[in-house]
Amino acid sequence: MAKLAVLPTEAQWPLGSFSSMWMESKLMRGMVASRATTNTICPSLVHSDSFETMLKSLLGYQSGSGVGMTESMIRKKVYEGAINKTLENNFPLLLQLVEELVDKWASYPKSQHTPLCAHLLGLAMKAVTQLAMGSRFGDEAEIIRFRKNHEAIWSEIGKGYLDGSLEKSSSRKARYESALAEMESVLKSVAKQRSGQGSSQSSFVNYLLQANLTERQVMEDGMVFTLAGCVITANLCIWAVHFLSVSEAVQERLYHELVEVLGEEPVTLEKIPQLRYCQQVLNETVRTAKLTPMAARLQEVEGKVDQHVIPKETLVIYALGVVLQDADTWSLPYRFNPDRFADESVMKSFSLLGFSGSQACPELRFAYTVAAVLLSTLVRRLRLHRVEGQVVEARYALVTTPKDDTWITVSKRN
Repeated sequence: MAKLAVLPTEAQWPLGSFSSMWMESKLMRGMVASRATTNTICPSLVHSDSFETMLKSLLGYQSGSGVGMTESMIRKKVYEGAINKTLENNFPLLLQLVEELVDKWASYPKSQHTPLCAHLLGLAMKAVTQLAMGSRFGDEAEIIRFRKNHEAIWSEIGKGYLDGSLEKSSSRKARYESALAEMESVLKSVAKQRSGQGSSQSSFVNYLLQANLTERQVMEDGMVFTLAGCVITANLCIWAVHFLSVSEAVQERLYHELVEVLGEEPVTLEKIPQLRYCQQVLNETVRTAKLTPMAARLQEVEGKVDQHVIPKETLVIYALGVVLQDADTWSLPYRFNPDRFADESVMKSFSLLGFSGSQACPELRFAYTVAAVLLSTLVRRLRLHRVEGQVVEARYALVTTPKDDTWITVSKRN
């Protein structure tokens, strides 16, 4: 079981400070680094996926430490390739799930308040489980069981490990361990069931099996994708819809781009890269919400920052939440303004932070695709309206979520 002794909260993150933490049952020296320090530590940090590093360490899985570079890179490519193939071959299913949700919203009267967190977490759960593990999760009962275990695990990863409270509560720890064991059992069962089905199956688990990973490796990669994929996807969608509901001008500009590029046709995977303003909206959503306020990389060779030596295999913590709203980097940093991402230099900085391009974690790239499908379907059919008097506050953990459910109302477009 992974242990975390100290991890500063965002308010305590002076750029470049150091902290100690327990990862994979051993003490590791972590550095809270800003973007300014990342290029001076070690360029090979980009080889590891930050979410995979953190989650596998917290779950007690092999996170890259002690694994050869070649094996680590092969696993990374297999994992990313499996996500890409899953999206390519299951895109019609993803579109169907989104259309079902938008149809439901379209049936509501304008006065009805729509709970974004409840509905969009549900969409993310359906999309991730069905694309990852196949038609078995078309069953609502399977989704409910998965959601219960997912919430039990993620709530402790996002809080119990970070503040050390999990180790102090035997009942919470027992609940966490039971949920984790049940999810691991389900993933192993899915892998065993699908191992003899050949290349005709197109789920994420099938693509991992085709790469000849062991059952344990398939289970671990499946756990990371389903845990992180659900939370990142849901909250990217939640924050994007929320920001559009309070930014009428942005919403209308997005609508006009969608009509210009797509007309009345459903969005396709090939058309998504043409939705440049939609991409800017999602980038600005990630930045403004501080969607993933921290990241971790394993230092693969010894590095140095100022007078500090960064030993090999140090876990380097990046204070992304600080940098994403740094006034020296972003003009009017607390304003939601997708136009800032029309600047190529801004996009380059964003990419260096690991939020776009080849350095973005695979779970975030998956989330971008789901969110693009959602917005391209939703905004062309419905107008999104804020609920007057509502105050939306953020809760910061591994992924930033609203503290309470967030509500909107919708009306049909002509």
